[in-house]
Amino acid sequence: MTTWVDTLPMTESPARPQQAPVGIPARVRAAQDGDAAAFEAIYRENVGRVHALCLRMTGNPREAEAMTQEAFVRAWQRLGQFRGESALSTWLNHVAVSVVLTSRRATLRRLRRVETTDDLARLDGPDPVRPQPDSRIDLERAIALLPDGARIVFVLFEIEGYTHAEIARELGIAENTSKAQLHRARGLLREVLHD
Repeated sequence: MTTWVDTLPMTESPARPQQAPVGIPARVRAAQDGDAAAFEAIYRENVGRVHALCLRMTGNPREAEAMTQEAFVRAWQRLGQFRGESALSTWLNHVAVSVVLTSRRATLRRLRRVETTDDLARLDGPDPVRPQPDSRIDLERAIALLPDGARIVFVLFEIEGYTHAEIARELGIAENTSKAQLHRARGLLREVLHD
C-alpha cells in the first residue's frame, strides 16, 4: 500500500543536527535519519491538529487540505532543524502557519499584478454571511466566514497564542494593523454569534 509519505524524495534524508538533544523523542530521531515509517507515524499523530489549524487560517476545506500536505512535506524537508527546544507539535504548527502565510503572500502578489487598485478592495473578502435570526452557527464556521486578514490574525492571536509583534512580523504588517484586524474579527464574530 502506497501512502503519501512514499512520495517524499528519499534520495537524501533530512539534514539531522550534529548533536541531537536528549529531549528529542526516538521516533523523531529515527525520522531525522530518514525513516519514512517513523515520519508517517508522526504524520498520523499530528495531521488532525495541523489540518484544523490550516482550515481555521484559510477558511476553505480544499485549500486547508493542500496546505496540510505542504506543511508535512516541508516538515520532512526541515526535520533536521527540529532541536527539541519545544514540543514537536508546536514546531509543526509553526511550519503550517509559515506554509499558509507564504501561500497567502504569493496569492496576493499574483492578484496585485493582474488587478487594478479598485479590485484590490475585494482581497479582504466579502462581509460574512449573516445567519437568519432563528438559525445557529458554530464558532468554527463563524471563524471561516471572517475576511482573510481578520481571520488569520484572530487564529494566530486567539488560538495559536502569537503576540501582535509576532503576527506583524509574520504577515509583514504593522502591530496596530494586527490589533485592528483582531478588533474587527471579534466584532464580526460577536455579530454573527449573537444574532
